[in-house]
Amino acid sequence: PTHAILDTMQDFVHLHVHTDFSLLDGASSYKRMIARAKELGQGALAITDHGNMFGALRFYMECKAQGINPIIGCEFYVAPGSRTDRSEGEGRAKYYHLILLAKNEEGYRNLMLLTSRSFTEGMYYKPRIDEELLRQYSGGLVCLSACLAGQLPALLLEGKEAEAEAFVRRYRDIFGDGNYYIELQDHGIREQRQVAPLLIAMARRLG
Repeated sequence: PTHAILDTMQDFVHLHVHTDFSLLDGASSYKRMIARAKELGQGALAITDHGNMFGALRFYMECKAQGINPIIGCEFYVAPGSRTDRSEGEGRAKYYHLILLAKNEEGYRNLMLLTSRSFTEGMYYKPRIDEELLRQYSGGLVCLSACLAGQLPALLLEGKEAEAEAFVRRYRDIFGDGNYYIELQDHGIREQRQVAPLLIAMARRLG
């Protein structure tokens, strides 16, 4: 029975991963993570550091050396409006999180353009992008809705289901069918367990 279960299991790949290039957040070196993925028999691993791609080249080269397929990405900070807006409305978030992964060379180049412009045009507490840039540089990218700090979970936790659905439809349109995914996390945090059924229902309703 154990072998039957293992034969039907899907390969598991970590797609939301922070290394110690995520300052004050990531705790593990990319070499240790790649070694652990190899030890567990995982064929691929992503890097999605906060707001930067500083570790991407080292990560790529080490993955190749260890026989792991590297997936290059970034956890971006997305401004609630324009990336150039520096105003602070009452109770308004300065930014939301969003995961982007490169599918191909076009996607990798777009990641570089987005990170560069986040620093040169959107810096306000964090290097930010906005929906205008996402529409301009969406080619070759896969988008994940991110953690509790993402806009989709935030809207659902605020009870704004209609706005949340409109958000999902908009981002599915930006990235195209098959390139937008709703992300689930469970680290024992009460809000994660509260929003999970809402995220699942949204994903099932909208495909």
